[in-house]
This record gives sequence, C-alpha cells and structure tokens, in this order.
Amino acid sequence: MTNPTKSIAQRLLDAHLAITNSINTAEILTAVTPFGYDLPRLQAADALYDEVVKLDEMQSMEYGEQYEATAVMHNAWEEAKTVYMDTLKIARIAFRGNNKARTGLGLSGDRKQSISGWLKQASKFYNNMLRNPDFIAAMAPFSYDQAKLEAGAALVQAVDEANDLQEQERGDAQDATQARDAKMDELDQWLADYKVVAHIALGETSQQLEKLGWVA
Repeated sequence: MTNPTKSIAQRLLDAHLAITNSINTAEILTAVTPFGYDLPRLQAADALYDEVVKLDEMQSMEYGEQYEATAVMHNAWEEAKTVYMDTLKIARIAFRGNNKARTGLGLSGDRKQSISGWLKQASKFYNNMLRNPDFIAAMAPFSYDQAKLEAGAALVQAVDEANDLQEQERGDAQDATQARDAKMDELDQWLADYKVVAHIALGETSQQLEKLGWVA
C-alpha cells in the first residue's frame, strides 16, 4: 500500500507518532485494546517501524556507495579516453594504408559514446595491438613503445573494473530500495487499518485522535 503523495520521511513520522502515543497514552491504549490493538501488538508495530528506519538508512548508504562508484568510473573513463584517443590518432598515421591493422585495431569510424561500446572498441585496439609485435614496432617511432601501450591498456582495464563495481553497487541500491519499500508498504497498511479502528474506539470527536496525528 504505497502513498506517493507523502515522502518516506513523512510516512515514517506519521507512523511513529501514532504508535508511540498509543503506547504511552493510557486512555488510548485502554480504548484500542478491546479491538485487538493491545500493548504487544503496538510494540510489534513499533518494531516494524524501527525495521523500516534501518532499511531506509541502509538504502541511503547503498545509494551513496553507488554514486561514489559512478564518480570513480567516470573519472577513470575520462583519463583512459584521453590517452586512448591520442594513441588512436598516432595509430591512424602509423598504419595508413595497412588494411590488416585498420581492421584489427578498429581504426576507422567514430568512437562509441556508451561505456559498453567504448570499452569494446578500446579493448580491441589495445589487445590486438599488444598481441602483434609488428604493430608494436610500427608504433615505436612515434614514442609509443610496448610499455606505453601496456599502460594505456591498463587504464582501459581500470575503467572496465570500475564499471563492473558501479553496476554491482547499482544492483545493491535497487535491492535495498525494494526491501525498504516492501516494509514501508507493510507499515503503511498497518497504520491505515489502525486509523480505522482508532476512530471507532476513540470516537470521532475525541481529542485523543489529535495525539495520533489525526483530526477528530
């Protein structure tokens, strides 16, 4: 039972007010107990509230970790793109007229804008470059020796690993949101049912309803 018109914080505040004041106000507790909302049941609702609060805090932490992982990935990607593009420009000069190199290294065409497409192009470029001694030798006169090419490949690998971590953190954040929302819906439903019972038990004109956050 979702309540999209209210924030999670407001929904938690509403539940906390109703549960706490029901437990701590003798008149309210006495009135609702015959309707099945005795102290143990209210305490169980309070425990449910605490569980939702913890899940909400965990959800916030998971999203914080996702945002951090995303920032790390984008920083790594920017660094790797700069090095890769410089190397690509040199390779297009070094292998002009060499169809084998142009095809094997993927020298023609635009670079992909998506992270998955870019990783495929950059990985193909460095992997095939480093597998072929002739390709490495052709790059050497331009101050791109094997060590420099391996360093560029390592930057691409770092992007790949950072992207994997970002996807993992994204999944964890989504799982945390689903867990939080499921328990929040459970608490919303409890509160909706309790509100009906409390209005009957306390009477529509009772000032006690205001202590629960509801207008009499």
